[in-house]
Amino acid sequence: MAGAEQWKNHLEQWKNQLEPWKNQLEQWLNQGIEYIQQIPPTQLYAAIAVLLFTTLLILLIRVFKRTKSNTIVLTGLSGSGKTVLFYQLRDGSSHQGAVTSMEPNEGTFVLHSETTKKGKIKPVHLVDVPGHSRLRLKLDEFLPQAAGIVFVVDALEFLPNCRAASEYLYDILTKASVVKKKIPVLILCNKTDKVTAHTKEFIRKQMEKEIDKLRASRSAISEADIANDFTLGVPGEVFSFSQCSNKVTVAEASGLTGDISQVEHFLRENVKP
Repeated sequence: MAGAEQWKNHLEQWKNQLEPWKNQLEQWLNQGIEYIQQIPPTQLYAAIAVLLFTTLLILLIRVFKRTKSNTIVLTGLSGSGKTVLFYQLRDGSSHQGAVTSMEPNEGTFVLHSETTKKGKIKPVHLVDVPGHSRLRLKLDEFLPQAAGIVFVVDALEFLPNCRAASEYLYDILTKASVVKKKIPVLILCNKTDKVTAHTKEFIRKQMEKEIDKLRASRSAISEADIANDFTLGVPGEVFSFSQCSNKVTVAEASGLTGDISQVEHFLRENVKP
């Protein structure tokens, strides 16, 4: 009983000590309310609007900075030269020609051409996804966080592979992760150092024709194609890449000779410091 009485006395003492603070807070609160009531309504509303707008702007900036990706996905058919391009971008070396990869090559690095540059340079997270049909499911692992896609085409052996390359590109361009985020795509015509290589204009036109045929054939099979999330182009019009919701451009390169300036420009356009 004595202990309980002692605690009761302590509580009474704390209550008495807190009473002045309570009175002071009530006084400040009343003063604040009186001050706010003296402010004209228009000024008060304007101040609240500015405060809300500033808070929203800061939150949006933070979210945008946090979600900004530096991942570039390198893909295309097997033998198109993706892995050589990966090494050129990373090391400035072709690693002595063709390399067939069965697992994704992945690395985060400053582009080799920028290693001597001064100032703030953002590293690129480059993923080389194998082109073999059985391994393309790995592509879906990286697309959601991609800032850009480089689709590599063999400009030397283009015609025998035109149909297969166009089908693969069609599948990429109709994926929900690509369409909704409007991920930019670069169709990179590789091996253009060879005399018999096709030009990027020829390759673009041929792929547009093939994709136009694919649109017709796949829509005829099923109006709700379960393999693709979105349809391409404008109904009733001949397909062109300009009709895509995301930006699709075409460029040339040579992985073996190190002529990769156009792909480097695409990377820097989409992965900025």
